[in-house]
Amino acid sequence: MTTMRDWIDETLRSALAPTHLDVIDESHLHAGHSGARPEGETHFRLDVVSAAFDGKSRVERHRIVNGALDPAFKRGLHALAVRARTPSEAA
Repeated sequence: MTTMRDWIDETLRSALAPTHLDVIDESHLHAGHSGARPEGETHFRLDVVSAAFDGKSRVERHRIVNGALDPAFKRGLHALAVRARTPSEAA
């Protein structure tokens, strides 16, 4: 079975063709908090750079990412911190 981290990585690479993507599992930092599970894979931090964000507001960028990852929320993803930038913003 694919890990949540790997699934997120593969899904965003396919959907956004990012020039940079970091998918960081921070579940261990939330042990005992709402939505946390003992096996982890519930809380992630993303840093994604993609031309797909050109001309989009911060809210629109987050909606794009959340939309692509909707199945992950149904699989148990509880929290997602997103840094979404264009290539020019990352330079």
